[in-house]
Amino acid sequence: MQLHCIGVGKMGLPMALHLRHSGATISVSDFDAARCALAAEQGLIVAPDTAQALQRADGVFSSLPHDAALLKVAEQVAAHAKPGTFWVDTSTVSLGASAQAAQLCADAGIEHVRTTVSGNNKMAEAAQLTVLASGPRATYDRVLPLLQRWGPNQFYLGDAEQARLMKLVINLMIAQTSAMLGEALTLGRKGGLEWHDMWRVMGASAVASPIVKAKSAQLSERDFSATFTVNQMIKDLDLILGAASSHQVPLPQTALTRQLMDAARAHGDAQADYAAIIKAVERSAGLPT
Repeated sequence: MQLHCIGVGKMGLPMALHLRHSGATISVSDFDAARCALAAEQGLIVAPDTAQALQRADGVFSSLPHDAALLKVAEQVAAHAKPGTFWVDTSTVSLGASAQAAQLCADAGIEHVRTTVSGNNKMAEAAQLTVLASGPRATYDRVLPLLQRWGPNQFYLGDAEQARLMKLVINLMIAQTSAMLGEALTLGRKGGLEWHDMWRVMGASAVASPIVKAKSAQLSERDFSATFTVNQMIKDLDLILGAASSHQVPLPQTALTRQLMDAARAHGDAQADYAAIIKAVERSAGLPT
């Protein structure tokens, strides 16, 4: 099987590497030449011409940063891939852009599955992602053995944009968890609790969710180096609020979290981990950060 992967960023590259273990021949392309060079260092074939790579491919995978990139790739796939080729896209994008990309594929006879993933780049490297899929069921069944290379859990959610929406639902909860931590830790810190003590207790308490435990080791040392940046979370929160508006769902807490992310960005934390929202809440309470 010949597979072509478009987008070999922090998530796309490890996912492409895992696909190689299926026995398929993998070629890659990316808008960023530096990422292509890194993929080549990892033993992947960098395609000099994306159009030709798409013409040869039995399947296409993509991991893209935003709506515009998704639609550009959708146009390339529709124009150059053979009818019957499958396209698996893992991007976090708007429901409207996703539906538009799906229609381009349908018109060209391309089998398109939306397969958003839950997890960060470290989980991608460890093949511990959760895959959320929607699109034609027969195509999902066809690509499932490949998706299983990315992690232990795969969920088929429906035949349209359900996977995109489910990813936004999950990211809403992740963003709100960081806002909750900001308020709780700030209250405790200002009231005299020790930072490390709070993390030790939370990790052993009823609120010790997987995301809290995952963040504990790093944040207990006040290490805000990014696994997912403030800027990236702002992009996702805008997608979440857009989806909520289209479905007439009020999300007042999420809107406030979006504003707190702006506060974090305004204080120079745009490229810090999204948990830097904690520092934004601390500043609002007059605490040094």
